[in-house]
Amino acid sequence: MKKSILIFGAISGALLCTNGLIMVNMCYANPGFESNDVLGYAALVLMFSLIFFGIRNYRNKFSGGYVTFGKAFKTGALIALLASTIYVVAWLFYYYLAVPDFIDQYTLHVLADATRKGATPAELAQTTQEMAQFKEMYKNPVFVVLITYVEVLPIGLVVALISALILRRKPKAQSVTR
Repeated sequence: MKKSILIFGAISGALLCTNGLIMVNMCYANPGFESNDVLGYAALVLMFSLIFFGIRNYRNKFSGGYVTFGKAFKTGALIALLASTIYVVAWLFYYYLAVPDFIDQYTLHVLADATRKGATPAELAQTTQEMAQFKEMYKNPVFVVLITYVEVLPIGLVVALISALILRRKPKAQSVTR
């Protein structure tokens, strides 16, 4: 199980990091870029689809072709946790060393998006205030870690749950002959 978790978690984590860095750099290159939440979540599901293959690899190569739902979910959850942890650690290094002004850039993006969607001046003022509060909370490294996990880990756990449901396979009962 450890081998499947390490291989598939590391690959999924690398994909998450690559995607995250691309998105951050897009925010810097063009603060007014139009993001697409549906596309973003679809990309996360796609990157976490390696959980399915990690569970299947464990079932077929290390578990004799059988795996219970619990063992499959545990394997998938650990892959998701490893991938998410790689993403969080990479973000911490990138944020503190390369883009410490990210929240300012992200605020510009959020305000441009709200303006594009027709926000009123009062709504823009409210959004500006919320982003200022978020910036203040982001000064706490524990908050940064927690919010970064919340970005990706729940999606990984949902993919692990669905994968475990699909891939569970109990051994066939052996008939006893007398």
